[in-house]
Amino acid sequence: MSQGSLIIISAPSGSGKTSLARRTLELVPRLSFSVSHTSRNPRPGEIEGEHYFFVNECVFESMIEEGDFLEWAHVYGNYYGTGRPFVEQQLERGQDVLLDIDVQGASKVRERVPEAISVFVFPPSYQELEQRLRSRGLDDPAVIEARLEIARNEIREYSQYDYMIVNDDIEESVNELQSIVLAARCLREKVEARVRDIVLTFLKEEGK
Repeated sequence: MSQGSLIIISAPSGSGKTSLARRTLELVPRLSFSVSHTSRNPRPGEIEGEHYFFVNECVFESMIEEGDFLEWAHVYGNYYGTGRPFVEQQLERGQDVLLDIDVQGASKVRERVPEAISVFVFPPSYQELEQRLRSRGLDDPAVIEARLEIARNEIREYSQYDYMIVNDDIEESVNELQSIVLAARCLREKVEARVRDIVLTFLKEEGK
């Protein structure tokens, strides 16, 4: 069995990335979601090992010292990080892993896993993103403005990604993300060991 691929997906908040990732995970076999670690307490409805791996701050800092994260950050008083052992175990089992992460974290992961495949998801326009954020009714105006400013900065990093999806139609976007995951499974380095055995059967016939 060939090793799986790490698929990084990034997008400005409100671009529909979470829905896109969730739909793709439901449809594509042998595709796992990278569950992050955090030092914050679980929120109502959050499940250990499904939404996050919840650890205390002392444990998280110990994991940092041990090099157990592909990337980590300290945000609003809490730690968040992508566990290296979890991702590596999934990949070694032949599972592809989908990693939902911001552009800063994606840059750190690419440094450690240069063969990772990265996807940037765009909203149809700045105006559409602003409308989506305001229509959700989840944040006050100051938070929305902060998210839009972050989005303007994140958009500038799109050229660092391998693939781009404009999420103006969720069904089409899901098809595109599925295609990226499936195409990665056909990369030469993923199937070369199997193909080499097939090639040998032809060479044996040639020598007869």
